[in-house]
Amino acid sequence: MKSIAISGSLRENVGKRDAKGLRYQGLVPAVLYGGEKQTHFSVSAADLKTVLYTPEVIFLDLTIDGKKSRAIVQEAQFHPLTDLVTHIDFLELSDSKEVSINIPIKLTGTSPGVKLGGKLVQKLRSLRVKALPNNLPQEIEVPLESLEVGKSFRVGKVELKDAKVLNNADDTIVSVIMSRALRQAEQEAAKASKGGKK
Repeated sequence: MKSIAISGSLRENVGKRDAKGLRYQGLVPAVLYGGEKQTHFSVSAADLKTVLYTPEVIFLDLTIDGKKSRAIVQEAQFHPLTDLVTHIDFLELSDSKEVSINIPIKLTGTSPGVKLGGKLVQKLRSLRVKALPNNLPQEIEVPLESLEVGKSFRVGKVELKDAKVLNNADDTIVSVIMSRALRQAEQEAAKASKGGKK
């Protein structure tokens, strides 16, 4: 799993005015949960760009006033107009404690159904996975080689070592449906074969 080091500073005051002042300085108010106690601190908005604007799961090596912790982003709040991050929650990780996070899906291979003119429809971009931090996969590969037209790949087919997928097993991840062009070609072929039999 990818790791990025970020440092933060403890917040003395935890109020709206203080939070506004931090944002004015290019800092983001943050909270670290999951440990013995919650830690309120601030981090640089610039440092968060590589973590927030990616589908990848990234572990963070947080240093807050000299104290080190390993964490993941639990939730980020964004300003509705500027899209800038206004608050961020981190979850402290423990090697002996399972966590549930969204892991991105990576489609691999080529679908025979798509080669014939079918349309690939991806319903899910990530899966909720529960595991110990060191057992979390970076991504979940879904092979397309068996997908003919009209076939789909469901959550229940995903096999992970030392990790559990929490999504409904019947949920479709990706499917190949008949495209309009393919349907039209099949109809025309059917008409031509009927016409030839006369």
